[in-house]
Amino acid sequence: MKAFGLWALLTAFFYVSQTSLLPFFAYNGVSTNFMLLLTVSTAFILGARKGVFMGFAAGLLQDLTTGSFFGCSIFSYMLIGFGCGKFSTHVFKEQFFMPVLTSIFAAAFHYSMMLGFMFLLGYHLDIKFNVEHVLLPMIICQFVFAYPVHKIVFNFDKRIRRT
Repeated sequence: MKAFGLWALLTAFFYVSQTSLLPFFAYNGVSTNFMLLLTVSTAFILGARKGVFMGFAAGLLQDLTTGSFFGCSIFSYMLIGFGCGKFSTHVFKEQFFMPVLTSIFAAAFHYSMMLGFMFLLGYHLDIKFNVEHVLLPMIICQFVFAYPVHKIVFNFDKRIRRT
């Protein structure tokens, strides 16, 4: 139970950082998605079941914050947590290259899922504009912060396992 509380505090830390600090460093309204990075890192370190749970929690916080289509981020994050968790059995836990690389694909997958939901709901989308002005800056931000976030989560998990 103590570990659950500590993981909840880590999630709250990244959530507060994403919602309060990152808007100051946004480029055209696009910034890093710490909740997505946390989901990817947790799934790689702890496996598919806990990755899905973290995806649910992070997606719920994301959906409650943005106020857009409720459930879209939850579904997308849970799929990402499951996929990364299933893939994590084939990777060394100490290797940092795969979570960093996967975070880029996870950002692209999440954004394409959101665009897909918007398209299905009848919104007009300019794909070229979205790719150039939203997706590419988002991928660059994710790449820059993926290693530090994964390092924090990895060291956090090691400390929790020691106690």
